[in-house]
Amino acid sequence: MKIAIAKDGNQVSEHFGHCERYGIYVATDSIIYRTDDLINPGHEPGRLPVFLAEHGVTHVIAGGMGQRAIEIFNQNGISVMVGVSGNVDIVAQDFIAGKITPGDSTCHHHEG
Repeated sequence: MKIAIAKDGNQVSEHFGHCERYGIYVATDSIIYRTDDLINPGHEPGRLPVFLAEHGVTHVIAGGMGQRAIEIFNQNGISVMVGVSGNVDIVAQDFIAGKITPGDSTCHHHEG
């Protein structure tokens, strides 16, 4: 399992497409470790799901993202969890331990 967590600084970003970087974590059994950070290549509709799929990502965690983006991630075989906040390293540990419950997306700028 390869997880990308949208981050600004060391915190989960509220908006997946506008974050600074993606913290990349690899999980094997119950062990998770951080491998790298990927710089966000820019917010372009449909680009980020393909970009992360090209890097082998299977799961995405963020504070929020639009419904269309979630659909595109799912079409690329990537599971999405939104409504998450906190320190990215702790979120990664909690995710692999099954301690995270997804919430409502913090991204609402596409609604209306």
